[in-house]
Amino acid sequence: MQIFIAADHAGYELKRELKEFLKAEGYTVHDEGFFEFNEDDDYPDVVTIVAKQVGSDPAGSRGIVIGGSGQGEAMCANRVRGVRAAVLYSYHEDIVRFSRVHNDANVLALGARFISAEDSKRALQLWLTTDASEDERYQRRNLKLDGAVAMTENEF
Repeated sequence: MQIFIAADHAGYELKRELKEFLKAEGYTVHDEGFFEFNEDDDYPDVVTIVAKQVGSDPAGSRGIVIGGSGQGEAMCANRVRGVRAAVLYSYHEDIVRFSRVHNDANVLALGARFISAEDSKRALQLWLTTDASEDERYQRRNLKLDGAVAMTENEF
């Protein structure tokens, strides 16, 4: 599985720590930026790169985008076809698991101002090893989500 990761200034330090953690866990990690701390950066610039990578191979890749709250990052990522981004700003096992099992989330947006590095690592361990449900009702709902994106899709 390919992991694509990006962060704005608020998530810059957490990204660096998570990238090393994921590599140590054996994942192939592609850092899509930002590569220098800059308080003036704009998260859509790097989140869009991650989302397009994941959207082009939703079954074989996952994305991790990190900002202050994760909210804007998820909103941005969810505009790309094939992406289902979930927000996590505090660790709760059921929320992490359900984002995969019920919603087949392939991008996780972390709120660096609200979640610790240790909780982020626990969340990623669970999220990256949890499969989506094959239950028809969840698959049906996810197809409807994909259809909603297709109806409103614009190029970035």
